[in-house]
Amino acid sequence: MNKLTLETLERWLWDSADLMRGHIDSSDFKNYIFGLLFLKRANDQFVEEANIAVTDDGVSLEEALLDEDYHQFFIPHEAYWSELTKKTENIGQALDKAFSLIEEHNPQLEGVMTAVHFGDTEKLPDSLLQRLLQHFNKYSLANEHLDNPDILGSAYEYLIREFADDGGKKGGEFYTPKEVVKLVVNLIKPQAGNSVYDPTCGSGGMLIQSANYIKANGGVVGKFVDASLYGQEKNLSTWAICKINMIVHNFKDSDIRKGDTLSSPKHLENGELMTYDRVIANPPFSLKKWWASAEVDIKQDEKGKEIAPKYNSVVSDEYERFKYGIPPRGYGDLAFVQHMVSVLKNDGRMGVVLPHGILFRGGTEGKIRKGLLEDDIIEAIVGLPEKLFYNTGIPASIIIINKSKSKNLKNRVVFIDASSEYKDGKNQNTLTHENISKIVNAYNQGAGTLVPQEDSKVKNWTKVQAPSIDKFMRVVDMSEIKENDYNLNISRYIDTSDEEIIIDIKATMEDISELELKEQEIDNKLNGYLKSLGF
Repeated sequence: MNKLTLETLERWLWDSADLMRGHIDSSDFKNYIFGLLFLKRANDQFVEEANIAVTDDGVSLEEALLDEDYHQFFIPHEAYWSELTKKTENIGQALDKAFSLIEEHNPQLEGVMTAVHFGDTEKLPDSLLQRLLQHFNKYSLANEHLDNPDILGSAYEYLIREFADDGGKKGGEFYTPKEVVKLVVNLIKPQAGNSVYDPTCGSGGMLIQSANYIKANGGVVGKFVDASLYGQEKNLSTWAICKINMIVHNFKDSDIRKGDTLSSPKHLENGELMTYDRVIANPPFSLKKWWASAEVDIKQDEKGKEIAPKYNSVVSDEYERFKYGIPPRGYGDLAFVQHMVSVLKNDGRMGVVLPHGILFRGGTEGKIRKGLLEDDIIEAIVGLPEKLFYNTGIPASIIIINKSKSKNLKNRVVFIDASSEYKDGKNQNTLTHENISKIVNAYNQGAGTLVPQEDSKVKNWTKVQAPSIDKFMRVVDMSEIKENDYNLNISRYIDTSDEEIIIDIKATMEDISELELKEQEIDNKLNGYLKSLGF
């Protein structure tokens, strides 16, 4: 039997979305497709595990199917794929019941399977669900029928990316372009044994890329990546997608919670926030009304206009995360940054993607920025090109924070202007492998090769000249940043303008006079030719 390849798997899974076009909005395809994909995979794996038990332990097939100890996920009879494909009516209700039963028997899937409802017959009539089940019935997703077990995770990532493309602006709510993710991961460099946390994890791309980076650098113990992955996601259906994503990638040590990270962080230990070796995120840009409890009872004035609560007086955080200041109601960016800083270990490193505005906006945000700089934990600022993201065309930036900066970077910040590093696209630009390598190499040069030199005579440390790359990377002393009132706008530190051409007015006027004389000579010759021809 031919094994199912990644190319065939991707095409087959994407074709399932085409069956749904015209019935529901394309941005909702993912919720139903991912549910059916996991149901089919869990069933095929369940049967495969039972057959292995029959061969290895000599039990009957019936015993193997009923014994939960043989299975990663136990599937009750009413949730068998073979039973569901027999249905000709009320298929949506049967699927909802199957998902509910699977959750009852598998506590680790609580809330995951029932995050989406198939029972809405107006959206999903029996005729459509029958075609979908028949389509998913075409191939087995058991390990023995896959080219290799990793292709299921790869196909899942492919679907997430395609659904983000298809969903346009809505796609950006749960997916960060993989090239941007790869860049951030390569900047924070997670290591074997690290705990990695994403407070706005979406579908889990940043956590998975971090694990893949660790794996590629030898961080594997047995069959598993030597890393612990933690994440929190506010959107229920996106949280469910992330949970499934971790399962199909076989990331055993992952802990994905649902809820609003700012108002209700879920990863606690003895009532305190857990801390991590690496923290990574692409929070929603400039999130408005970011403190949930302040938005519960909004009052109105006499004209019915909303009276905006003053966040400086209403935000009270029991975990003391906002020590640098309370961000304004209309910009939640630095609330996420401060949460991330508060859960970062003292020897940890974090990378966060944010809009450019946080680099230079004043008011409370300026005070927060000043506090971060005075504590000397900002290591690098990377300016990205425009049109990289699904939900906005504005350029973004990456901030790298390191609580234990190397001696050579004390009171210094690496600035990189990568605004021109992209491959042009019709609707969206992308970072190429070469773009990513150039940025990472510049960061490594700025952060890594500046080594203090020991004076052999006086035994004092002296700083060597900070490295720079013309119009691209520069290491800037904190004194210069202070002179700029702690403004981190990259253009203040890296001049990307073309050199002005100095014009010699006197020489230019002489050239013009010479050209005029030549023009007169040509006119005289032309007039002579015309005269000889009788004109």
